[in-house]
Amino acid sequence: MIRVELAKLFRRPRTYVIAGLLCALPLIVAIFLATTRIPPPPGQGGAFLSAVLSNGALYPAAAMALVLPIFLPVSVAVLAGDAVAGEASAGTLRYLLIRPVGRTRLLVAKLVALVTFVLFAILTVVLTAYLSGVLLFGVSTSAAGVTLPPDVTSLSGVTISPAGLALRLLGTVGYIVISMLGVAAIALFLSTVTDSALGAAMGALAVLVTSQVLVTLDAAAAIRPYLPTRYWLAWIDFFRDPVLWRDIERGAGIQLVYLVVLLGAAWANFLTKDITT
Repeated sequence: MIRVELAKLFRRPRTYVIAGLLCALPLIVAIFLATTRIPPPPGQGGAFLSAVLSNGALYPAAAMALVLPIFLPVSVAVLAGDAVAGEASAGTLRYLLIRPVGRTRLLVAKLVALVTFVLFAILTVVLTAYLSGVLLFGVSTSAAGVTLPPDVTSLSGVTISPAGLALRLLGTVGYIVISMLGVAAIALFLSTVTDSALGAAMGALAVLVTSQVLVTLDAAAAIRPYLPTRYWLAWIDFFRDPVLWRDIERGAGIQLVYLVVLLGAAWANFLTKDITT
């Protein structure tokens, strides 16, 4: 069943269209920055955009800061909202379950496909951003004439080696995957509640927009630490020296709670759902 869902994921053109659109924004921004050499004013613009003018190897981090607030969550919400509700609205869910496929097994297969999509989308953005960053903002050359990524200065002013940068990028990818799985859990739960894929996706986005608004509201300070989007940008602390783990750990913990609770609710609801279409 998992192989079937993965095959469906990579056979659908929308998977590649979404990945292409996610890569397009960082590429456009990189072209403008490289052409004009005008950095954003201090305190404005995405994270790391000023630093990439002298360190192209840091552009993957800047790219993730560009796509994370809106584009990546929207993509995950759309696919997760379509996971079950899309099958129901298309009339294929009932036929899937008539075959010897348990509901739990089907839900697990959908979740694995979502995790695979999140990893595919993030790695595509990181790879595209790294290549465009190195090509547009410069590289360094060793004594042997081998092209190497330049050393990067951390947010704390300490130089990060290429190996250290790779480890921090891996940590960033892992953290963002966990954050997006929280989004997927919200949309997947709603996808088991309704037969409308659009309704499930819009419901998940409404939750995220509400969370973003409340994060900036002082009156909501009491619940701010528990909001799903509160620690989305905590991965930036990977690029400090030493790494500040407090917000990273809190953010990962909050997302895991949402993941366990909402996936459990989705499983319980789907297990007892009356499939009529």
